Amino acid sequence: MKKIILLLLLPAQLVFAQNEVMLDSCYSWTRQNYPNLKQAGIWEQITALKKENLKTANLPQLTLNGQASYQSDVTKIDVPNLPVNISPMSKDQYKAYAEFRQSIWDGGITTANTELEDAILKSNLSQLEVELYKLNEQVSQSFFTALAIDQQNHILEAQIEVLQEKLKEVRSGIKAQVVEASAEWEIEAEILNMEQNQIQLLAGKSAAVHILSILTGKNIDEDADFRFQQENSSENTAINRPESELFANQRSRLDKQSELLSKTRNPKVFGFGQAGYGRPGLNMLNNNFDTYYMVGVGVSWNAFDWKKTAREKQILQLQTETINQQEETFTQNINVLLAQQQEQIYKLEKLLKTDKKMVTLRSNIVKTSASKLENETIKTSDYIQDVQAETIAKLNAELHQIQLNKAREKYSLIQGKNEK
Repeated sequence: MKKIILLLLLPAQLVFAQNEVMLDSCYSWTRQNYPNLKQAGIWEQITALKKENLKTANLPQLTLNGQASYQSDVTKIDVPNLPVNISPMSKDQYKAYAEFRQSIWDGGITTANTELEDAILKSNLSQLEVELYKLNEQVSQSFFTALAIDQQNHILEAQIEVLQEKLKEVRSGIKAQVVEASAEWEIEAEILNMEQNQIQLLAGKSAAVHILSILTGKNIDEDADFRFQQENSSENTAINRPESELFANQRSRLDKQSELLSKTRNPKVFGFGQAGYGRPGLNMLNNNFDTYYMVGVGVSWNAFDWKKTAREKQILQLQTETINQQEETFTQNINVLLAQQQEQIYKLEKLLKTDKKMVTLRSNIVKTSASKLENETIKTSDYIQDVQAETIAKLNAELHQIQLNKAREKYSLIQGKNEK
């Protein structure tokens, strides 16, 4: 019997408990309590700041400059007999000026960069969802461990009550000197045996509750009532894992990078200007300090980049193919796991059918055995063996029912359930 009970504790390293605890609530609490979830807000802030910086590309850019120089020679007009005296330029020259540049059309780079930042944000958030989803299996394991222990403990308590009632009858028989004293000892020993099993179970539940409390961030009591509500089975066989969204967002990110590369090859149109004060000004024949300015429109175009952009886009395409292959492998693995889990469900459903018959048979045997014990046609040890067999049958039935619920929930988790 101990071997049967110990099956419940594997694995007992994941467990949980609060007054009435539902599995869906545990999923929700775990999500809210996950430390890395705070990264979502940080990434959103980073993206917002980067997009604000990108907007500055459409604003005028102003630069202040100053310069003082001395040169070994200057341009001179050395023509004799000119009617006008032209003084030579000074070898020391000075200027302070402001330059501005205004983008008129940047080839779509700013827009492409903004879309790329959005794609990067979605990819990061999807990665976080994948991390979060992996916690669901730990939560599920802990929850069902605690639930199984609760149900098994209820069965043991009921069986102990049966034995205690029989113990009263035996003691009465001993007083009447119609039952041997050893019968009392045998029943008391079996009660102690069941109480020891309860101690083992409760230790396992305590560990489970503690782990669930850590995962959920809730102070769950060890006496909490764990309840599982079976969802209606769905005919939908589509995989709805967060990894699928991650693959899609990773491809989108590469697409946006490719679009940005294309934009970098477009011509750019810009306005420019300069205003300053110095010697000389724009009039090189005037050797005095003077103000000056100039404005204009410019065009730049990298007409030939030695196929660098084409090769970079090819690299992105290869990376996209890698993601596609990763997704195909992931889908294949998920389908294998679903097939294995479906077989597990079928097996447990069949076991449950035989469990119900076994419990009915064992209960009938115990009733008959109790009657025989009263009539002293069997020994107390025989009666206890029948009670043990009934207890094991009930434990197995309860264990298989919980394992079936757990298997169905695991199938749902493998297939993908939206917990956002």
